[in-house]
Amino acid sequence: MTKAPPYDREVTLQKALRLFWRKGYHATSLKDLEQALQMRPGSIYAAFQSKEALFRTVLAKYVEAVEKEFNHTLGIHPSVLDGIAAFIRKFAEPPKETPPSKACMVVKTLLEVSEAQSPIAVDANTYLAKMEAAFVSAFEKARARGEIAEQASPVSLARRLQASIFGLRVYAQRWVTDRAVQLLAEDIAQDVLALRVDTSTIVEPI
Repeated sequence: MTKAPPYDREVTLQKALRLFWRKGYHATSLKDLEQALQMRPGSIYAAFQSKEALFRTVLAKYVEAVEKEFNHTLGIHPSVLDGIAAFIRKFAEPPKETPPSKACMVVKTLLEVSEAQSPIAVDANTYLAKMEAAFVSAFEKARARGEIAEQASPVSLARRLQASIFGLRVYAQRWVTDRAVQLLAEDIAQDVLALRVDTSTIVEPI
């Protein structure tokens, strides 16, 4: 009896991620997974337990990559606001390889999975809340450094930023030019940079 060839788990997960990101959870069939992963149904279930478990695993990997990119981008900029602006601009940069979708996988998942209490929907909501919290933390850091006004609300700014990024990703999914997406991303980045306090106008007490 011929044994199935060994598989590379990380490579397999990346293939599954691209497939689910492109087609969505419900539209991805077992046959789609067989073809994309080059695995038999029994092997897929032995490795990942179920289609849902596989989807939740790759969704977590997607979010982990976004978080890593956000933290890296903030870390290489001395200014928090500059880091956030750079992160926004990345969504409009020409990708090294064509992504399965220009829309955020987490948002696509949340819109697709209507059952509010399903594990997948809970995951999606949890990940979005976690990303919002990362934005809040960034704006709190900017306020502590004096980059933004002391009375500014990090929570409100984080929510607006997340909504703006969602809108940008959905807009990019339309039949629009790359230039149009770049201009929109730059507008959003400039809105963030406009929050910077102009310290040159502050008069020091005598």
